This record gives sequence, structure tokens and C-alpha cells, in this order.
Amino acid sequence: MTAASAIGLFGGTFDPIHFAHLRLAEETAEAFDLEQVRLIPASVPPHRDQPHASPEHRLAMTRLAIAGNPRLAVDEREFGRAGASYTIDTLAEIRDEQGQRPLCLLMGADAFVLLDTWHRWFELFDLAHIIVARRPGFPLEQLASSLPEGLREQYSKRLEHRAAAVCSAPSGKIFTHELTALDVSATALRNLIHRNASLRYLLPDQVIAYIQKHHLYRESDAS
Repeated sequence: MTAASAIGLFGGTFDPIHFAHLRLAEETAEAFDLEQVRLIPASVPPHRDQPHASPEHRLAMTRLAIAGNPRLAVDEREFGRAGASYTIDTLAEIRDEQGQRPLCLLMGADAFVLLDTWHRWFELFDLAHIIVARRPGFPLEQLASSLPEGLREQYSKRLEHRAAAVCSAPSGKIFTHELTALDVSATALRNLIHRNASLRYLLPDQVIAYIQKHHLYRESDAS
């Protein structure tokens, strides 16, 4: 491990974790030569409805999903923190631990366009780079035009096209990466479970087995 190797940080409810999550982590790690991607399940997400599965179940499913992949790891720190799971607090903790190592916050384009609604969003750039994963055929010009004015200004100022530049500074840049198209969502998966439909090839078999064993996302869990 070199001093300049970068770490990716990927937060979410993972309710449940599925192959689109895993491909985002895997493809971004490969494209930007990240030493590791840490998946960080949110305990109390501030920007969306509360998760259907408990923190313990979501943490267990995330661990099962990445088992056998040495490049992926689970970071459970948000479960030990009271109150809302603000990304700025998590990044500040990890920055204190990692010193000047480059950190990369991974997110989908749908989350990025709402970044200016996040708690202390402008300070995120002081702590990490941001890598925006976008679907195929979604041009950068369309992404830029969909941003609110303040965020569009930061996007224009900080956008970097060279993946290797991720290690040129500890934080502050915006990168994008075009993902393999996988139209999978946790909401759709919960609906399939509610209908007792097959989940095969949408999420790892170990996660499917866990969901079935613990009777997650049935009618009583989805209310």
C-alpha cells in the first residue's frame, strides 16, 4: 500500500443491498484504482424514509454481499452514532483517521443532483473527492444542466476528467464514471418480495437466503 492510495466511501441504506450497488463499488474501484471501497450502511438516513429492515439486518446483508471480495469492506460506524447519519460527520471521522490519504465519496447521479440539500454540503469538498456514477448514455452536459445553480458552479469548477488525478490531492475534485446499465432498485426488490416473486440474478444468493430466513420485507415489514 502506498501513501497516496485512495479509499472509496459508499453510503446508503442498502435496504436490501443488490447488484447495482455492488457493481457501482466494483467498477469505480477498478476505474480509479482505489485501494478499497468501504460500504457504509446508514443508521438514520436524513434524506429519505426510514429503512424497512433493521440496522442489524442491513449490516448483516451488506457483509454477506461483499464476502470474498478483498477490495470491498463494511464500515459500521454510523450505527454507533446517535441521531441522523450525516455524511459530513462520517467523512470528518474518516479524514481524521486517514490523514492526507485521498478519499472518494461515491454516489449516483440521482443523489448528486440533490447534493446542495445535504447537511453542510459545501464542506464535503474539503474532506473528499466526489465520484458521480452515471448510467450509459447520460452525457455530462445533461448532468450539468440538471444541477441547481450553486452546485452547477462547483461542478464546473471542480470537474476532473483524468481518473489518475484522484491521487493528486486528498480532496476537492469531482469525477464521473459511466456504469454498466443495471436497472435494479431496492424498492422494486421489496415489491417482488411482497409478491413472493423470484429474486434470482438481482442480488447475491447469500442475501436472498438471509431475507428468506428472516422473513424480511413481507407485508408486516413493508408498512
